[in-house]
Amino acid sequence: MNTKLIDFIKQLYGTNEFIPLHAPRFSGNEKKYVAETVDSTFVSSVGAFVTRFENDIAAFTGATKAVATVNGTAALHTALYMSGVKRGDLVITQSLTFVATCNALYHMGAEPVFVDVSKTSLGLCPIALEEFLERNASFNCDGVCVCTNTKQVIRAVMPMHTFGHPVELDEILRVCKKWNLVLIEDAAESLGSYYKGIHTGTIGNFGALSFNGNKVITTGGGGMVLCKSANSGERTKHITTTAKVPHPYEFFHDEPGFNYRMPNLNAALGCAQVESLENFLASKRDIAMQYKAFFNGTEFQFVDEPPYGRSNFWLNAVICPNIDSRDDLIKTTNESGVMTRPIWQLMHTLPMYSDSKRGDLTYSEFISQRLVNIPSSALS
Repeated sequence: MNTKLIDFIKQLYGTNEFIPLHAPRFSGNEKKYVAETVDSTFVSSVGAFVTRFENDIAAFTGATKAVATVNGTAALHTALYMSGVKRGDLVITQSLTFVATCNALYHMGAEPVFVDVSKTSLGLCPIALEEFLERNASFNCDGVCVCTNTKQVIRAVMPMHTFGHPVELDEILRVCKKWNLVLIEDAAESLGSYYKGIHTGTIGNFGALSFNGNKVITTGGGGMVLCKSANSGERTKHITTTAKVPHPYEFFHDEPGFNYRMPNLNAALGCAQVESLENFLASKRDIAMQYKAFFNGTEFQFVDEPPYGRSNFWLNAVICPNIDSRDDLIKTTNESGVMTRPIWQLMHTLPMYSDSKRGDLTYSEFISQRLVNIPSSALS
């Protein structure tokens, strides 16, 4: 099986050279726009491309307002801040995620609570979420959801759309409303993914995108906060630009803010990438369908999009029969110049989050021992 897969991937990408897991594609106006930025001398956080990139992403996703940030973690941190998360609060998320999800919480002084992921999406499971709250949460005298044992406020729920596959948002929203919790979407991996026709990251009050070098489109490093209302969008922009009050020459800042501004150079790259986004998504879907057909009828399960959504197929993945077959697949492919990777270490197994509160994580642990990511770069 491993040899057949290696041959298939090399044929798919038309090369016998090294095949990365996910490489950026620069086939449009990237050099032109970056050169324009250099010529303008506005290479830092002031420049026309920043506003243009924000408007492009808002238009593509349907967000009321999009605010560019220096990276995806900064976008998550800002979304948490804007959602009212405070030091000592608890935020429910998934252990099966990239570490940035939890690091953003740490920087807020908040603590993660881990619940299991869904077999449908590999993202936060609404059933596990509700079960955890029923067993561990209650309302205080002010009607605020708290942890019954510690009395800490449970402020928000932050699912991550794993590999671009949308989580079950209607069900999660229902639980959030029942328990007076804020929904924040970690949409770092899901630009171009839709839940029942609505772009991910726009259903909660805030969502966060990433434009790291390995994402569907890249700005080199960068992120974006998607805001549901115009007012929250304006305040998000204010907070991320050092809370500076506009003035021709005075430097007056009316509250503590973040210097999370995306440089104009990065935004120029992003504007060019957006122009190719639809082509990238079409190519990635075609690649995913070829993988799906290849694995059909084998003992390896291809991770497909959920029935209620449309995925960007950011990183394709396959679930192996057991940990030994996973390790053998990873070893064989990498030795043959085809990059594959296991999924991230579960967050509750990392030293800094090992004492975090958590529910039953049976399926997360199952997946962590079996899932392998396979090459997913767009071909055009």
